[in-house]
This record gives sequence, structure tokens and C-alpha cells, in this order.
Amino acid sequence: MSGTFFGYTQEQITHLAVTWGAAAFMLYMLFIVGENAWKSKASKRGTLALFFLLAFGMVGFVAKTITEKIMGI
Repeated sequence: MSGTFFGYTQEQITHLAVTWGAAAFMLYMLFIVGENAWKSKASKRGTLALFFLLAFGMVGFVAKTITEKIMGI
């Protein structure tokens, strides 16, 4: 069991951290955007703009993950 951590290899731990850790972080960021919209008393259009503009960067990461699954990389 040399080179493992609780029976997991470094590659498995990295994969877990990138997928589940990043997903958890993205959900937390969406919570923060919603909290900012709520505290600023933004209108429905303003809230939509906040979610679209501030969360748009996550779309690339999700698209990359989906593309990798489809292509089998």
C-alpha cells in the first residue's frame, strides 16, 4: 500500500477534489450571489443579471467536464 492514502491513489484523490470540491465551491458561490441579490434588494431583472454575469465563469468548467465525459477522456 505504498503511495496510497487510506487506500486511494493520488490520482483518485485529485479527481475527487476537482469534481466534488469544485462542485461544492460552485454551489457556495451561487449561495453568495443569491445572498448579495437579497441584501441589495435587487429586482428580478437585477437578480437574473447578477446570477448570469457573476456565475457565467462556472459554465466553462461545467462544459469542459461534460465534454470530457462525452468524449471519454
